[in-house]
Amino acid sequence: MNDVRELSLDVLKGAVSGGAAALRCVVDLQPAGGPGDKVFPPTYEGGAYAKEQRRIDGREVQCVVLDSVASQANRIELALLRAYRRKQITLPMIEVDFTGEPDLRDIGTISVLEAPHRIADAILRDAKLTDTPFRQTEVGRSFTNASVKDASVLYQWCPTALVLGMWDSTGPKGGAGTKFARCLVSEIVGYDAVTGIKSASRIDPLQIQRNAGLLYETTDGRWTLDETLAKMDGKKPIKLGKDGKPSEAVHGNVTPTLTEGAGGVTISRARLTTTISLPGLRRLHFPDKEGLNNEARNDAGRTVLAALGLCGAVLAHAEGLDLRSRCLLVPTAVVEWEVLGEPGLAPKRYRLSADGARELLGSAAREAEALKLSFAKAPLILKPIPDLVTLVRKSRELASSGQGAE
Repeated sequence: MNDVRELSLDVLKGAVSGGAAALRCVVDLQPAGGPGDKVFPPTYEGGAYAKEQRRIDGREVQCVVLDSVASQANRIELALLRAYRRKQITLPMIEVDFTGEPDLRDIGTISVLEAPHRIADAILRDAKLTDTPFRQTEVGRSFTNASVKDASVLYQWCPTALVLGMWDSTGPKGGAGTKFARCLVSEIVGYDAVTGIKSASRIDPLQIQRNAGLLYETTDGRWTLDETLAKMDGKKPIKLGKDGKPSEAVHGNVTPTLTEGAGGVTISRARLTTTISLPGLRRLHFPDKEGLNNEARNDAGRTVLAALGLCGAVLAHAEGLDLRSRCLLVPTAVVEWEVLGEPGLAPKRYRLSADGARELLGSAAREAEALKLSFAKAPLILKPIPDLVTLVRKSRELASSGQGAE
């Protein structure tokens, strides 16, 4: 009989204020296609996978990263953002709104939960509130001197920075800017990874031959067979691509090829490991406006941050682990959370549903608010500065002309 209980606010408060070391979730996963089905890891420079030897159960195992710590953090933030926009949870919010620029309306808004460096990101730095640059506003100035001794401002405006980490490296202090270590770390790794072979080919229904004609560039970005309509380099028509063959316009057959080491991997299993450091949260303090520390207020804030991390992780898991094309993973057992208590004692196991995680966050935030520690109520809406708008427009022009580079 399974007597695992739902993780309650009282349990979480006890873990945060007591001597517990961490909250942990370890989930074994398999490809949705079943054991032996290929999965495709993320690729890095040169198309390489992040492979390494790890020591597991007393043996060295060839592992491959299927979702990195940074990627997991992004998924957690996006899950929180979706819940916020559905009005399922309450969070502070800062957004940069591009909808006032007709040609950039498709960007919409970039929120603090989407910006790579959270509240310290360059997108927010290069935005303004009315006519005041963000870093010169009260909110923008306030986190410049934030630290573990006083993290109240970040709790108020960007609590995810305290959970997932932040470094204000482009602020007024440069490399010495405000820095918070991650308290939540999550990663998905595949075990016993065997790299496959990538096959590629193309059969052209039109059967266009490589010597069927010479293609030239046109001034409108298209191609032509007529030299008189071609874009000119002095008196010479410019060939399309490298040599003007039909393949430069993606016509014709592509000879079947095989590439070693780029065709995904097979694994014995994957494992999702998520940990929330409670000592890391206990380092954070939230003094009142007079600078006085109250341990009940500190514990309340730490509990909210633990609940925020749990909520983001649970919501991200509940949305499914479809990491990228051909990398859909499914849990092999019921997902549970453990509270790692005193050394030598077995971890206590709990379940936490998506509804339960949202309620846990809301209840913890209400208790903290009763102690005058609260999230900002109204969202802060910023506008991009003109130079940032120009930079985006120019980048789009270069990309559309094929001249873009990161």
